[in-house]
Amino acid sequence: MKPTRRMFQALLGLTALGVPASVWPVLQAPWQVLGGALLLAAGADALLARRRPALRAERSMAGVLPVGAWQDVRLTLHNDGHSALRLDVFDDYPTAWELEGMPHATRLAPGAFSTLTYRVRPQERGDGAFGTPWLRVAGPLGLWQATHRIGPQQTAKVFPDVARLLGQALRATDRQAPTAGSLVKRQRGEGTDFRQLREYRRGDSLRSIDWKATARHRKPISREYQLERDQQVVFLLDTGRRMLARDDDTSHFDHALYAVLTLAFVAGKQGDAVGLMSFGVDNRWLQPAKGRIGLDRMLAGVYDLQPGEAAPDYLRAANDLLNRLNRRAFVVLVTNVRDEDDVALRQAVDLLSSRHLVLCASLRERALDAASTAPVQGFDDALRLAASEHYLQQRQEAIRRLGLRSGHLVDVAPDQLAGALLNRYLDIKESGAL
Repeated sequence: MKPTRRMFQALLGLTALGVPASVWPVLQAPWQVLGGALLLAAGADALLARRRPALRAERSMAGVLPVGAWQDVRLTLHNDGHSALRLDVFDDYPTAWELEGMPHATRLAPGAFSTLTYRVRPQERGDGAFGTPWLRVAGPLGLWQATHRIGPQQTAKVFPDVARLLGQALRATDRQAPTAGSLVKRQRGEGTDFRQLREYRRGDSLRSIDWKATARHRKPISREYQLERDQQVVFLLDTGRRMLARDDDTSHFDHALYAVLTLAFVAGKQGDAVGLMSFGVDNRWLQPAKGRIGLDRMLAGVYDLQPGEAAPDYLRAANDLLNRLNRRAFVVLVTNVRDEDDVALRQAVDLLSSRHLVLCASLRERALDAASTAPVQGFDDALRLAASEHYLQQRQEAIRRLGLRSGHLVDVAPDQLAGALLNRYLDIKESGAL
C-alpha cells in the first residue's frame, strides 16, 4: 500500500485547519469530526484498494527479437469491472535491457481497454524473461494505491541480428577490391565442377578451351565450371574462458559467432551443408543441413550460446567430432591460440586432418596490437610495451608449433574474422581441395 498525493494534500489541509482550532476552542469539535471522517475514509479506501481489481493484462510482442535493435512491446489492459480505475503501470521486463516509455499512468472506464506501447532493446543474445506486470491501482477515493501483479509471463528469444549478418555477407561478396576483412568477388567459370560449354570469350583461359568441341563447331568453345556443391562445412566453436575477451562493445565470442553464421549463410548459398559443434563450457551438436533449414537450425541452436570460465579440451572435441562425421568436411576450428595450447591443439588438428580439411581460426586481441604500437612516454609505457611484445612472441611461437601451413591458419582481429573465413572458404572451393 502507498498513500497518494491526494492523501498528503488532505493531511496537509487537516493540519492547517488545526492551527485556528488550537486558538479558538469553538473550532476544535468540528476539526476533530473532520479528522475522524478523514480517518474513516482513508480506512475504507485502503480496504477497497487492496481488493483485486477486475483487470486483465495482455502483452504483445515479437517472439524473436534481434539483439541491439529497439522493439515495440504492447501491453493491453481490460477493465472488466463496474467502476473506473486509475492505474500506474510498469511491466516486468528483463533488467539488462534498455527501456523507453515506462512507467505509464492511465485511467480505465468500466468495460474499456487501453493499449500502452513501450520500447525495449536487448543487450545480449539468449532468452529474455518478462514477468507479470506491476499495476498500482488507486482506491475509489484516490487516497491509497495498492500494488497488484496481473498478466502473463513470457519469454522472448533474442537472436543474433540477422539483418546485420546478411548485410555483412552481401557486402563481402559484392566488394570488388581486396581490402582488409573483405571478399574478392569470384567470377563465373572458376571452380572444379563442370557447368556448361559456351562460346569462347575474351579473357577466358586457354586451358578452358574444349578443343574437340571447337573442332566440331568450327569456332572456339570454352568449358565453364562452377564451384563444387553438396559438400559439408562444420564449425568447431570454442566456448571456453579465452573467448570471454572483449575489445569493444562486442565480445570475441560474439565476433566469432557472427563470422560463423556469415560463412554458414554463404556456404548454404553455395549448396553446401552447414553444421556446428561447440566445446568448452557448453557442448552442442548441430547436424549439417543444407539451405535455409541449415541456417535456421544453426540460428536456433546457438542464439543463447555463451562462453564461460572452463578451459577447452581440444583433443576430446576432435574425437567427438570425428565420431559424428561420416563424410569428409571442411572443419573450421574457431578459438584463441595461447602458448599453453600448442601440444593439445596440435594433436587435435592432426587428428581432424586425418579425415577432414581443417582451418584453424584464431582471434587476436586488438588491445595487444594497440599496446605494441603506442608511444612510449614513461617507465609504465615501457613495461606495457615489453609485456605485450613478449606475449605476442609467445603466441606466434605457439602458432608456429602448430605446424599449419598458411592456407590452413587464420590469425586476425575479431572484426576481420568474417571476411577472412569467407575468402579462405571460396579459395578452397575454387581449388577443389575439399
